[in-house]
Amino acid sequence: MPRCVARRSREGQALVEFALVLPLLLLILLGLFDLGRAVYAFNTVSNAAREAARVAIVDQTVATIQARAAQRAASLNIAPADVQVAFVNEDESNDRAPCNVPPGPNWVAPVPLGCLAQVTVIYRYNAAIPLIGNLVGPITISSTSRLAVERSFP
Repeated sequence: MPRCVARRSREGQALVEFALVLPLLLLILLGLFDLGRAVYAFNTVSNAAREAARVAIVDQTVATIQARAAQRAASLNIAPADVQVAFVNEDESNDRAPCNVPPGPNWVAPVPLGCLAQVTVIYRYNAAIPLIGNLVGPITISSTSRLAVERSFP
């Protein structure tokens, strides 16, 4: 007498497992893409602050400094308003020195030698993947560069 045994088919199991794992793999892959974009943004912001500080040590015109930083970070669409420029003392406890006053946008007064030109570039990074963007929100990336003033206008 033949035995009737119900045999289960396993042919569709791999497809179901793949369908369950695929969204997780895509999220990890796209997350790595966003991480790469964030590292690129950080490097670009750091380079923009460094380049603008190099301009600031020889030309203390704030508009020129902001324009250079915006030019160096053009791929991120950084506006000149996102660049903060100040001239500070090397010793931050000395608040009576003339270079501790942050200049206005049209400030062209001479900066004494020995003051530090401080340039800060600020960028708000948003993730390209909506799910990741909703989890972490916008991230503020900023970089500050300080260099000693080498040339002062009379």
